[in-house]
Amino acid sequence: MPAQFVHGRYIPAREPTYADWPQGIAEAVREAFAHRGIHRPWLHQAQAIEIALGSEHTILATGTASGKSLAYQAVVASSVLADPTATALYLAPTKALGADQLVSWSQLADRLRAGLRPEAYDGDTDPQTRRWVRDHANIVLTNPDMLHLGILPQHHQWTRFFRRLRWVIIDEAHSYRGVFGSHVAVVLRRLRRVCAHYHNTDVHFIGASATSSDPATSFAELIGAPVRAVTCDTSGHGAVSVGFWEPEFSDDTGEHGAQRRRSLISTGADFLTDFAIQQIRSMAFIRSRRGAEAMAQSTKRQLSEVKTDLVSRVATYRSGLLPEERREVEQALDNGKLLAVATTPALELGIDISGLDAVIITGWPGTRASFFQQLGRSGRSGQDSLAIYVAGEDPLDTFLVHHPERIFDIGVEDVVIDPTNPYILGPHLCAAAAELPLTPEDLPDFGPEEHVHRLLEDLTAEGYLRRRPAGWFWTHPDRPAATIGLRDIGGAPLEIVDEETGTVLGTISAEQSHSQAHPGAVYVHQGRTWLVTVLDEDNGVVLVVRAEPNFYTQARETTQVAILNTLEQVVPDSATQPTRLTWNLGNVKVTTRVVSYQRREVITSQILGEEPLELSAQELFTEAVWFSTSSDELIAAGLTTDRMPGALHAAEHAMIGMLPLVASNDRWDIGGVSMVLHPDTSQPTVFIYDGYPGGAGFARRGFNTARMWVKATRDAILACECEQGCPSCVQSPKCGNRNSPLDKPGAVAVLTHLLRYLPSSGQGQPVIPLLRPTRGTRNRRRAHW
Repeated sequence: MPAQFVHGRYIPAREPTYADWPQGIAEAVREAFAHRGIHRPWLHQAQAIEIALGSEHTILATGTASGKSLAYQAVVASSVLADPTATALYLAPTKALGADQLVSWSQLADRLRAGLRPEAYDGDTDPQTRRWVRDHANIVLTNPDMLHLGILPQHHQWTRFFRRLRWVIIDEAHSYRGVFGSHVAVVLRRLRRVCAHYHNTDVHFIGASATSSDPATSFAELIGAPVRAVTCDTSGHGAVSVGFWEPEFSDDTGEHGAQRRRSLISTGADFLTDFAIQQIRSMAFIRSRRGAEAMAQSTKRQLSEVKTDLVSRVATYRSGLLPEERREVEQALDNGKLLAVATTPALELGIDISGLDAVIITGWPGTRASFFQQLGRSGRSGQDSLAIYVAGEDPLDTFLVHHPERIFDIGVEDVVIDPTNPYILGPHLCAAAAELPLTPEDLPDFGPEEHVHRLLEDLTAEGYLRRRPAGWFWTHPDRPAATIGLRDIGGAPLEIVDEETGTVLGTISAEQSHSQAHPGAVYVHQGRTWLVTVLDEDNGVVLVVRAEPNFYTQARETTQVAILNTLEQVVPDSATQPTRLTWNLGNVKVTTRVVSYQRREVITSQILGEEPLELSAQELFTEAVWFSTSSDELIAAGLTTDRMPGALHAAEHAMIGMLPLVASNDRWDIGGVSMVLHPDTSQPTVFIYDGYPGGAGFARRGFNTARMWVKATRDAILACECEQGCPSCVQSPKCGNRNSPLDKPGAVAVLTHLLRYLPSSGQGQPVIPLLRPTRGTRNRRRAHW
């Protein structure tokens, strides 16, 4: 067994448990499923059907390939057959999943011969079909972005549909987390309000989700209503062998001579190549579009040297492909024409691809739910299968590849959303007012009434809304929904424009522009690369030129944090454990300046060069978790004064890398700062903050899981084999200080000191609410357009 093979895990096969069809499922629907070979539902499908038919909102949270679509299809089809005027709305987080579901719905409609009229309504739908959908379709398949931008603002064209809407299907509900999930939660509240306008309060939600720790609570937060959950998976599946692979060290070195491991792209391409040669149908997941393209090219290059006839059986699947390109890859995967596919998480969701023998998960996908979704792509026809998890150069990957029990033996993480975030809710209140004037009776639907009312007053004072006796009105000619991107928060997006042709290629948020669209940055659009030549913030334009560089770019930034107020605080019992350490949650102002960018080789990530930048500072008002302690206590923990900056800095980096273990975020969603003497605390302090205005719930989750988070961070550093620190433990790819100073043993000492005082899990932390601002100011709420 090679040294890179760290662990193995065997998931045994499981026999299914069946149940009778619940009453209320039409005989024609039962016969249609029988034609597919499904004569009886699995028990969990029957349970979800019964709850839905009982007019309760429900979420079916079971594993991949557990037949969740059967449950909601049977309910909706029976409902429409019983009442031909009834309508249903299906929401998918990706176009690819929506397209796959349209095929499934259409096959069911063909079998029933009458009654069901499913059709897609998304960015790929032509104008003529859109008119037909509005006038005739009774099952509309779309995504939250189109619902937000193209349907709710035009609700008067959908009167027939909304008046008779009975079912809203939310597929892959676990994917609605963080900022995206918070946006979608408010969109769904707007949807319910529009339906009520058409005298329809009989709308029922059915969610389909991967397993999660508390799906009923998460789905209730998403839709804004009580929910019943079905979580016991009674489907059958084949056995799965899971291997944990830590790539070997390469000859390349990183900053300060740190050892580097072989890249995810190279390792994933090796597995795809070996599997293809053995006629094993496999799929490799990687998080970036450039990574997927590079992995597929590397696989083709290796196959061209040993078995040229297999080169044409390798492909890339990612977002940005044209609709016909996506369909072609999906069909080739399904019928076996393709042997190897490198993909972004676009194929993670419930697309019905059968017959895969193996999956390669290159790098931690962000959540346990995503991990099991990707793992479940193989063996979907019931056969035994193989999965390989390849650890990346990241503290979390390093920890998990050595601690597989943290994946398999604990519950799936919570879905974190905050639909009351004023930076999210404020713009959506404007969108709602543009759809229908907001009345005082509407306020409780959007959150705590006092909070919503205060936001409306701010929006009115700033000229976005006008207050009249009948309520709040949007009075501007433009549509506010068009200025709200569901995937981010912030100001009006900047347009990415081809400098030579004037073609608008896409948009980027104002917050991301400095780090991703600075002069010299590589911009990727539909698989093609461009170089940024001009960042013109005043006119909202980024100019790019076509290029084929062998590198990608990564911005470096410097950051300062000022405490605005402390919301909650944990102070250990000084009577039994004398200490000046505090663990805090509060609002902060983050001032960031992008100072340079690195060029890194695509496949190896080796640094090719670094260029300075002169950009203005950006301010962010957000939530943070932080701890402060005294220098004397750090000295008692084994640190000398000169080692403190590197120890705190390394602890900060590692904590950022490990927060996704407990908060289901991406490490790029958060930031951090460490100081030996912070001006607001007058003590050594480490901050970890949400990278979104108003916060996204990640820092709050870290605050509430303090001991688990800190212990896992320390264990990850201890598990790393390097001596002085490397990207797998305490180095950060976005550090504006060029990863200096860093003290790996010092970070262990800092975190061990923290663990002496933080409460053990389940003890109930002594939380002291502190509403007084520590700097005489409050967190600002602004609407951004």
